[in-house]
Amino acid sequence: MLRLCTAANLPEAHLLLHQLVHAGIEARVFNEHAQGGLGELPFTHTYPEIWIMEPAQEARAREILAEFERAPVSSFPKRCASCGETNPPAFEICWHCGKPLDRES
Repeated sequence: MLRLCTAANLPEAHLLLHQLVHAGIEARVFNEHAQGGLGELPFTHTYPEIWIMEPAQEARAREILAEFERAPVSSFPKRCASCGETNPPAFEICWHCGKPLDRES
């Protein structure tokens, strides 16, 4: 096992975990429930960590991590080109018509 990184929060950890697993890399999130120990544990010990099971997959896992960290984060709503409906910034598929949203919209 090899620690790949420490995530800022649990949702971020699970998004990265999903990308690793999708790429065929067996990985786990540790410290998932450690935030309940805040006050008893130093806060730096409660952040979720991503560990990969096979150290031989480290290079590919680090590539995926780099792509994940480079992904743009938009705070502006997206308008669907097909139906014109407004969608939250994190959506990739229109909630109304189910069509893919343009990344730039």
